[in-house]
Amino acid sequence: MSGAPTIWVARVPTPSASRYLQQLAKHWSHKMTVSFTEEEGTIDFPNGSKLEMRADPETLDILLTVPEGEDTARMREVVASHLDRFAFREAPLTFDWRAGE
Repeated sequence: MSGAPTIWVARVPTPSASRYLQQLAKHWSHKMTVSFTEEEGTIDFPNGSKLEMRADPETLDILLTVPEGEDTARMREVVASHLDRFAFREAPLTFDWRAGE
């Protein structure tokens, strides 16, 4: 289907998921449209990509939607590298990226 976005999901094991979600949201809130709570966050990128996160006590679940024509590998790397920066005590985090629906 032409024009369809690419969706990537990852489950990141970490006991600090809520903290990292909030740090990332605050970090990007100066440049992008961001909404977040302790458990959920959404970040809208200027290129049309969207990052949705959900934190529980053991994992950070990530849903990354990238518009057709954008560099999906680069977007995954941007998200992972920023989260690793906040998780420096336990980095590198494990991102099990897989295609979503």
